[in-house]
Amino acid sequence: MKRIFLLLCVFAFAGTSALAVDMSEEIEAAAARLQPKVVEWRRHLHQNPELGNREFKTAKFVEEHLRKLGLEVRTGIAHTGVVGILKGGQPGPVIGLRADMDGLPVTERNDLPYRSKATGEYNGQTVGVMHACGHDTHVAMLMGAAELLAGMKDKIKGTVVFMFQPAEEGPPAGEEGGAELMVKEGVMNDPKIEAIFGIHINSQTEVGSIKYKAGSVMAASDWFEIKVKGRQTHGAYPWSGVDPIAVATQIYTGLQMIVARRSELVKAPVVITVGRINGGVRENIIPEELVMAGTIRTLDAGMQTEVHDRIRQTAKSIAESMGATVEVTIDKKTPVTHNTPELVERMLPSLHKAAGKDNVKAAAWVTGAEDFAFFQSVPSFYFFVGGMPKGMDPKDAAPHHTPDFIIDDSGLDVGVKAFANIVFDYAK
Repeated sequence: MKRIFLLLCVFAFAGTSALAVDMSEEIEAAAARLQPKVVEWRRHLHQNPELGNREFKTAKFVEEHLRKLGLEVRTGIAHTGVVGILKGGQPGPVIGLRADMDGLPVTERNDLPYRSKATGEYNGQTVGVMHACGHDTHVAMLMGAAELLAGMKDKIKGTVVFMFQPAEEGPPAGEEGGAELMVKEGVMNDPKIEAIFGIHINSQTEVGSIKYKAGSVMAASDWFEIKVKGRQTHGAYPWSGVDPIAVATQIYTGLQMIVARRSELVKAPVVITVGRINGGVRENIIPEELVMAGTIRTLDAGMQTEVHDRIRQTAKSIAESMGATVEVTIDKKTPVTHNTPELVERMLPSLHKAAGKDNVKAAAWVTGAEDFAFFQSVPSFYFFVGGMPKGMDPKDAAPHHTPDFIIDDSGLDVGVKAFANIVFDYAK
């Protein structure tokens, strides 16, 4: 009797393993069939980008696709967000899969046949609009995963929530938006999501590969503004005033010394970037004041607090030493994106199935930021899919957020397969 019981256990285990293999192979075949459609969707989206909280046509495009698949669809979440809910044929967990939809105020410089010629309004200015961070690929991959999984609905254990998020790059001035607003409006609670997964294309990672990191993976993003107040005077007589431009140059150098000489960079990276300086109206007038603004990136909560304090101290001390005053404002925008280590370990086999074990590599942290961090009230896993042409030197690949940014979309099936395998493997 004991021997028969053991044999039955062996057969049962073998049957379970076979089912896992069969699902992986079925996903592989389905993703290959879908790939031309995914590429077509991506190129349509690339040619028709929209800025954050203004993704009206993108949202309609996604909504129509999800409705054709028979999913329960919810719209107007966080202004233009779309959610599709797929209930599997068997009971099981609820997991979220997320893609962001917005473009950037960047004018495309590529000569692609599907390049963007779109324009939009950003902070009162007419600007070119481009998917210069690859969000078009994210939407297309998640649409592909939705279609693939809808075709396997009866075999799915549990519920899948497909989350198409607006305004990841930030909402327009004076508006709420993005992941934070989606969470505020209850997207994580109806149905209640117990784990969430996100994906990002990378222009400097070879197509067909995946990179990931357990723990802190993307930086907190904080924005700062330093208003330097001097005393206006004639440009020919600088000694009769206080030059805020000269003060600002010293503050700029002081900020970089916080990074180079006061931050424990072996513990975690720190970046302080001044991206905007405004001051003065005429060549021969030293102005009354100047505003400099930028971003702070940290990957450790303690270091984040230290850096904020040191920015205030540095700006104040330098200004006082030169007879000026400062007002420093720091606005916390996005928390650190943190991958739950246990979830990463558990789901790595899913990524291996999607890209091949040799093509899945652990990576270093990234000083870019992601508002996916706001979804992290539950275990989460955010990883990167390659979009750089094979054989290309990453140094020659245009970075994200630039006019020359380009993606090889021949490997988008990797993202589709990764999402699909995660759905089945998480529910085991």
